[in-house]
Amino acid sequence: MTGKVRVKVEDHELTLSNLTKVLYPASGFTKAEVIDYYTRTAPAMIPHLSGRPLTVKRFPNGVDGQSFFEKNAPAHTPEWVRKATLPVPGSTKNRDTIDFAIIDDLPSLVYYANLAAIEFHVPMWRVDQAGRPQPPDTLVFDLDPGSPADIVDCCRVALLLRDELDHDGLHCYPKTSGNKGMQLYVPWDRGPGTADYAKALARRLEEAHPEVTSVMARKVRPGRVFIDWSQNNPAKTTVAPYSLRANPMPTTSTPLLWEEVETCDDAARLVFTAPDALARVERHGDLFGPLRPAP
Repeated sequence: MTGKVRVKVEDHELTLSNLTKVLYPASGFTKAEVIDYYTRTAPAMIPHLSGRPLTVKRFPNGVDGQSFFEKNAPAHTPEWVRKATLPVPGSTKNRDTIDFAIIDDLPSLVYYANLAAIEFHVPMWRVDQAGRPQPPDTLVFDLDPGSPADIVDCCRVALLLRDELDHDGLHCYPKTSGNKGMQLYVPWDRGPGTADYAKALARRLEEAHPEVTSVMARKVRPGRVFIDWSQNNPAKTTVAPYSLRANPMPTTSTPLLWEEVETCDDAARLVFTAPDALARVERHGDLFGPLRPAP
């Protein structure tokens, strides 16, 4: 099926195209399967996208082809996709504002999946119903291993971070990045200051543990785990829970059980593809449930 297909998704009609196009050549995973994955994972994923200005990474010719990040909602975006016009100081395209899409529902998610938006990235803050930015509701630590370190080493650092956060009365929830690292998410209701808090905690761990660095410079990172606290900058985004990643296989950014982090001794154990992620949601529900917005 290479033409266009009209489908009804909830209350909206969409035109899907090129459904047999292979977006993951190494595995044969097609555009239809990408759309199916996002449709099926939507109940778990959408609460973590809802209210957050969206950045997508699109791969029109598959993960082996050229790609581009897109913040501005395309001109042909249906009027029923929610948007928020927000300032973008320092824009590389000399724009004062960008019309960001907000994924609040399944039709909006399917619309973007049909654009070959494989990766979904969002900030740690939301907008209100009027489209006004709100204080951060989440703090994130992005753990990036410098070879030969891997996600097993990230797990050890995640446990150190968990202990420190527990001491400060904060709970955290782990997920894979879908690439080589992982992230810890922390529900946050303490107003602005997430970047300062995360930086101070990363520096504290760096001083106590030589396998940790809080410095972005690549020359200091081989064999260590970089705690990227700067992801809490309001202008930055992090790959969303359950998002696919552009790897040879359709890996996903997958929420984890702490038991999996505590016992991991093989990086392969924390690689999850789209079918794996769907099976995990079926078995465990949304492990990031505590990070969902209040009803």
